[in-house]
Amino acid sequence: MTRCRRQATQRLALAPFSATSVTLSVVTGSAGGLGVGGDVEHALENVGVPSYVLDETGIVRWINAAAEELLGDVRGRHFTSVVAPEDSRRARELFSQKVLGTSASTEATGVLVSTAGARVAVELSAVPLRNGERVVGVFGLIEEGPADTDTAPPAQLTPRQVEVLRLLEQGRSTKQIAAELHLSTETVRNHIRRIFQALGVHSRLEAVAAARHV
Repeated sequence: MTRCRRQATQRLALAPFSATSVTLSVVTGSAGGLGVGGDVEHALENVGVPSYVLDETGIVRWINAAAEELLGDVRGRHFTSVVAPEDSRRARELFSQKVLGTSASTEATGVLVSTAGARVAVELSAVPLRNGERVVGVFGLIEEGPADTDTAPPAQLTPRQVEVLRLLEQGRSTKQIAAELHLSTETVRNHIRRIFQALGVHSRLEAVAAARHV
C-alpha cells in the first residue's frame, strides 16, 4: 500500500499558493507519467483516504472531506498545531527534509490532535510538491493507527524520550531508532536507560506496558 501511495503522490504538482486556495494538477510530461487528464483536486476531495496539503511555511492550505471528518477544519492553521506536543519536533524535522528537497518522501507514525481536542494515532505518508524545481509545499495521506497508541505520553518523559518510547512500542531496535531519529546508538541507549528510570521499569516490554497504562 505504501508503494502505491508513493507512486500516486509523486506525480502531483502544486500551483503557486494564494491566501485562500490551492490547485493540484497531474504532471504528464515526464516519462512514466499518468498520461491522463482530469481534475485531481476534485478526485482527492472525494476519496476516502484523509489527505492534506501544506504550503512551504507549514500552513494547512487544503484538506479533503475525509481529513476534515478525522481532525475537524484545520485549514489555515500551522501543521504543528495539529501535532501532539511529543511529536512536534520530529514532525518539524520531517517537514524540513521535504521542503529542503533532501527527502523524496517520508513515512512516519505519530499522534494528531483534532479541533475537538481528541488525540488520533496515525500513520503519515508525505511527499514534496514542486513547481518546476522549487518545492512549494507538501502533500500527504493519513491513515489511522492502532487505537492503543493514542494515549497521552507519561508526563515525566522529555519529548525526545517520548519519541524513543513510541518507536519502542513499534518494536524498533536501538539501531533502527538511531537511524530514524538521526542519533547515535549510544545516545539512544542513554534515552532508553532514562526512560526505564523515569517509569520505574527494567525492560523495554515493561516500559511499553507502563506507558500504555498511564
